[in-house]
Amino acid sequence: MPTTETTVVLVHGAFADAASWGPVTRALLDQGVKVLVPPVPNRSLLGDAAFIRRFVEQIEGPVLLAGHSYGGAVITVAGAAENVVGLVYVAGYALDEGESLGQLQGGFPDSELAANLVYQPYTLPDGTDGTDVSVKIDAFPAVFAAGVDPKVAEVLAVSQRPLSATAFGETAPVAAWRTKPAWGIVAAADHTINPDVERFGYKRAGLRTITELDAPHLVMQTHPAEVAHVITDALAELA
Repeated sequence: MPTTETTVVLVHGAFADAASWGPVTRALLDQGVKVLVPPVPNRSLLGDAAFIRRFVEQIEGPVLLAGHSYGGAVITVAGAAENVVGLVYVAGYALDEGESLGQLQGGFPDSELAANLVYQPYTLPDGTDGTDVSVKIDAFPAVFAAGVDPKVAEVLAVSQRPLSATAFGETAPVAAWRTKPAWGIVAAADHTINPDVERFGYKRAGLRTITELDAPHLVMQTHPAEVAHVITDALAELA
């Protein structure tokens, strides 16, 4: 089924937006790869996965999903779409069926992120309060954007896309890696997600290959060529 016409859909994570994939997007486009980078609402795991699944199902032909960080949890669920032929986890959460982000993270020592989160209320559609989670602005460059140009990191810090606290407790109703081939990148110098969380999830999922990079959390920004290479290798395998 997969052909050279497979579309790569890049899914961003929490505290970031589609621009976080910019260098990898450019690298893939330069190689003639069909690529789309949708926004993720970051409101709830189930809602975000439904949004991405609907986006994917409107694409003609096969799709390779790549998810960074929280985006890994999103593609784990959205990847059940029939036209998704593979998954690439980039410093991401490979949840199992019935597992939440909180449960997966809870099995390992906290990263530096845990002590540098900010919680703010926002208004839900029914008028009640929800809770938005973001990273302390002064801690963001070191904890989330280590390795990125400091001036760029400052801009990213003040333009975060928060994640609703709801997303941490919702459990994945499906794990697409159980039926779809998958690949993973571990950011070994990650200060946002404990790298052992990434390694554990990938090993449990039986990923085809696990690539270890001496890279920070925003590995797409600091090592775009290597990330693009993993994605194009996955495309080649699928073809």
